[in-house]
Amino acid sequence: MALVSVAGLVAAGLMATGITGCADMSGIAPQASLRDAPSLGLTAVAGQAPVAAEWWRDFGDETLNGLVAKALQTSPSLKLAQARLARAQAVGEVAKAATLPQVNGQIDLTHQRYTANGLYPAPLAGSIGDSGTAQLAASWELDFFGKNRAALDAALGSVNAAQADAQAARVLLASQVARTYFQLVRLNEQSAVASRTLVQRNETLKLVRDRVNAGLDSRLELRQSEGGLPEARLQLETVQEQMALTRNAINALIGEPNSAVALVPSAQVAIKNIALTPLIPADLLGRRADIAAARWRVEASSKDVVNAKTQFYPNINLVAFAGFSSLGLGRLLDSGSQQWGVGPALRLPVFDAGRLRANLRGKTADLDAAVESYNAAVIDAVRDVADQVASSQAIGRQQAEQRAAQDAAESAYDIAVQRYKAGLGNYLNVLTAETSVLAQRRLAVDLAGRALDTQVALVRALGGGYAPEALAVTQGTTKTIAVSARPASARSTFDQ
Repeated sequence: MALVSVAGLVAAGLMATGITGCADMSGIAPQASLRDAPSLGLTAVAGQAPVAAEWWRDFGDETLNGLVAKALQTSPSLKLAQARLARAQAVGEVAKAATLPQVNGQIDLTHQRYTANGLYPAPLAGSIGDSGTAQLAASWELDFFGKNRAALDAALGSVNAAQADAQAARVLLASQVARTYFQLVRLNEQSAVASRTLVQRNETLKLVRDRVNAGLDSRLELRQSEGGLPEARLQLETVQEQMALTRNAINALIGEPNSAVALVPSAQVAIKNIALTPLIPADLLGRRADIAAARWRVEASSKDVVNAKTQFYPNINLVAFAGFSSLGLGRLLDSGSQQWGVGPALRLPVFDAGRLRANLRGKTADLDAAVESYNAAVIDAVRDVADQVASSQAIGRQQAEQRAAQDAAESAYDIAVQRYKAGLGNYLNVLTAETSVLAQRRLAVDLAGRALDTQVALVRALGGGYAPEALAVTQGTTKTIAVSARPASARSTFDQ
């Protein structure tokens, strides 16, 4: 304890006199600054509930629920994120170990010939003999200037970033599964419409042939009707190809590529819509895992800058050893073979040819890059939500107009059918009216598919169920992630 006190007095004296070597850190400071919610135009709006963690269940589709559960269990992308988290945690444990005393054991047994022309006197000189050492050595770096603490804080920031990255990967995977599944639902509905179109074209061709044989139509109408048949087959084949590719995509997402079991999607009308407030929440930056990860990288980089600054100060260690050493192994454990030592060691940078300044400039540039990456992420996040909100509102208006057009087409079709049954019109008029109905049904399927896809995209843009109140790892305690404002630990670094 007396040696620790002496070392502390030495460190205090160095700080008081300004003796920190010839290295100079002046003129090196971060240039970038974090964007906050007000600068992005985000204002508080009441009644904005966060997205549920298992938001996909709100669609009420058990097939989708099973696919997402399987993907979250087997996806290599999630396991990769978990492996990166484990790697970051290991780095954090290494950084924590540097703050604690280190103890090493040593046993050296040597059989050697001693030089006759060296330091050893006779009769040892020129003889062959044994020597041995058995001792414990301890060292403890007295972290007066916070170098190891800053390194630990930087490592813990990387751990928190990796945790947020793992959550972001989960959100992304779930949204990919949902969007791909809804794409399959849309294609399945389009396949039904395309099949009905093919039947309708066959009926039209048969009717035109009958009219040509009866002399009511010419071969021009026949050739035009014949051309519609391969066009309908082409449309059906195209949809079926897209369905096969979409099934392959789903199988890859759930970890079952080349599966022999064909996935049968639910009917589009059976899927519920998720009610989401068409507003950008003020706490958006805290709802997204990717933003939290970017913010923690800023935190880690700021601590790296602190660590780089502490390299300019003296390095003070307390070292000690105790054990036995002897010439001749038979006396190794005798009381006279005991040896020990204890004392402080100080290392002071005097001239390093600019290495420390270059390191600090590099860490400062990394901090600026992390800040700008965060700013780019938050700008993209706000744009993403704005895009999905705009698309959601536009699709709602388009669906309203499409329903009106479909009602008109179906009304015209009903009138054509009634006229045909009453003998006032021919069946060709019925088929022509049905063509308009089928076109509107295709459009309705596409719009409903876009609506579901946009809802999933909006859920993902709003965070996908990531909880901003999740607790982050710190030195032996926890603290809440504050992604919309600088933590106090980072603020001092930015303001230096």
